[in-house]
Amino acid sequence: MKKLIEHSLSKAMDYTHYNLFFKQLVAEKRTTGAQTLEKINYTKLNFSRTKRLDKTAEIVREYIDVFKNIPDRQTWLVISEPWCGDAAQMLPFLNKIAQLSENIDLKIVLRDENPELMDNFLTNGSRSIPVLLIIDENFNVTQTWGPRSKTATKLVKDYKVKHGKIDATLKEMLQIWYNNDKGTSVVKDLSEIVNSTKAIC
Repeated sequence: MKKLIEHSLSKAMDYTHYNLFFKQLVAEKRTTGAQTLEKINYTKLNFSRTKRLDKTAEIVREYIDVFKNIPDRQTWLVISEPWCGDAAQMLPFLNKIAQLSENIDLKIVLRDENPELMDNFLTNGSRSIPVLLIIDENFNVTQTWGPRSKTATKLVKDYKVKHGKIDATLKEMLQIWYNNDKGTSVVKDLSEIVNSTKAIC
């Protein structure tokens, strides 16, 4: 596993380069992986959402010190894709968190270019993204998180129980929820992970 993590990190992009890549895809009217019209359109939409959140996203004050006081160097490696709507909602907040701490190095890899890595971190057997891997200096994965916050996961689970599937109505509901939540659930989840890691250490 350590060799796989090390190899994956060698191919990873930082947030700036990921967004430049994202921008290029939109300019060229294409996406990553299969070039379906749906994914191309989602890529364009997600780029707009990411740009907006990069400007407006804020970390709730009560959690700022949690991230500022992380004592050990670590890499936050996110498995993602530009066409993924959940990733577009979360990556700007992960970047804001990383900016708070000198000990967090945020990196991003593409899911479909890293199937071996992805298949070690499945969610209920599926390649759901984004997935965050928190990696120590010895290339050990100490924590994982994703593909959604606990609150969003419950929302999706409850909907699937009632309606049997993820559909356009759920996606619209989820987008409204993201807009209202303003990243609070993501930040709260990650602050709990950081605190639990400290406690273990």
